[in-house]
Amino acid sequence: MNFLAHAFLSGGDEQVLLGNFVADSVKGRMIENYGTDFRNGVLLHRAIDQYTDNHELVQECNVRLRPYFRKFAGVVTDIYFDHFLARHWDTYSTTPLRQFVEKVYRLLEAHSRQLPPQSQRIIPWMVAQDWLAGYAGFESLHRNFVNMSQRTRFYSGMENAVVVLQQEYDFLEIRFQQFFPSLMVFADEFRNNFALKIEDSRDSQI
Repeated sequence: MNFLAHAFLSGGDEQVLLGNFVADSVKGRMIENYGTDFRNGVLLHRAIDQYTDNHELVQECNVRLRPYFRKFAGVVTDIYFDHFLARHWDTYSTTPLRQFVEKVYRLLEAHSRQLPPQSQRIIPWMVAQDWLAGYAGFESLHRNFVNMSQRTRFYSGMENAVVVLQQEYDFLEIRFQQFFPSLMVFADEFRNNFALKIEDSRDSQI
């Protein structure tokens, strides 16, 4: 899953959301520099990614997209799923999308200095270009995919991702709608066992 889904699946705790949102920038033992709730967010992010990557419905999407994007198929699937989440937001949340997104932006800006440098650099771009709510629209989605394509060392095909999405829309949307409720349940259960997860993380580093 991508930024919007990770933020949504964090629950109501702000530090959990911050940790979840920037987890890809927290490498190795960097996690020890943060408080418990932030670390819980990092662990939640990693668990969500593992659950998503191994789910049969997500793998079906990746296989479908591999001829277009090769090794980047999984990245594209993640962003497509954020598109579907934004488009169907009212199905999963009672908070309006714009209200939720603005709260996330304010939180990221307010705590920017405590975040890893990589995350600090992208937050201004994310807010200015409204990445989270923008996933719902094809124009903003296309702009993000083009920017990502230009940053890859190898050909990714991502500049064509919106065209592919439109071609494969029904196939992908159906699988998102089947998959996402189960991911919500998984994330809820994981958050309910945060204390245990922290202990497991400590044990794995001994």
